[in-house]
Amino acid sequence: MILITNDDGVYSPGIQLLAKRLKALDEVIIVAPDRERSAAGHSMTLHRPLLIEQLKDGVYSVNGTPTDCVNIAVKGLLKEVPKLVVSGINKGPNMGDDVTYSGTVAGAIEALILGVPSFSLSLSARENFLFAEAAEVGLQVARLVLAQGLPKGTLLNVNVPNLPLPEMKGTTLTRLGKRIYHQMTVERVDPRGKKYYWIGGGEPEWEHRTGTDFDAIDRGMVSITPLHLDLTHYAAFDALKTMENLAYGSIPAHSDEVK
Repeated sequence: MILITNDDGVYSPGIQLLAKRLKALDEVIIVAPDRERSAAGHSMTLHRPLLIEQLKDGVYSVNGTPTDCVNIAVKGLLKEVPKLVVSGINKGPNMGDDVTYSGTVAGAIEALILGVPSFSLSLSARENFLFAEAAEVGLQVARLVLAQGLPKGTLLNVNVPNLPLPEMKGTTLTRLGKRIYHQMTVERVDPRGKKYYWIGGGEPEWEHRTGTDFDAIDRGMVSITPLHLDLTHYAAFDALKTMENLAYGSIPAHSDEVK
């Protein structure tokens, strides 16, 4: 069984085409948010009940995040643990720093935490989405992952150029790129004179570095970035060694004792 989720919602054409294509490999179950949950990150709903609706055979909507969907599916809804979790097809890329915001990537992260092989799948476009082409890439990646598995503690972040299959230049393993942030917050004034803000204004730009996910997409290639969840910066240990000399015995126990 293959479990599919996304952050664009259960009715997104991307998830529907992906499910149809992956049925060539195994039974497919969709458990996805009831509406768009873009930029939800790895958030989990803890302070209200979650409702599941079966829309049709093998398709369920959840009034929660992609993380909720995968957790509920693996830990309660499904009768067996899926062989693979695929999160996508996302409408837009998930590259570089943006993976920390992405609900699509978070769905794959939750699967990894639960011990299920997973990858996220995103289409690098803002309009005229070639979902069928991205679904074909997803099929080939899924077939390979099912056949040979993934390294322990690893998920894949797959980004696909919005090109017809014959125009794609191949597939390459990449590292995360670096996004250049410009005016990302837009300030406006409402009719009552109150300020309000939109987050996410402006088109993203990237540092042009060879070997990154952005570089691969820019060259018309499918980018596959292996990710893991250990955020420890091991190279910084030596530079921060003096922190181990910090002592706290002379610090007052309560802030009101400080004169």
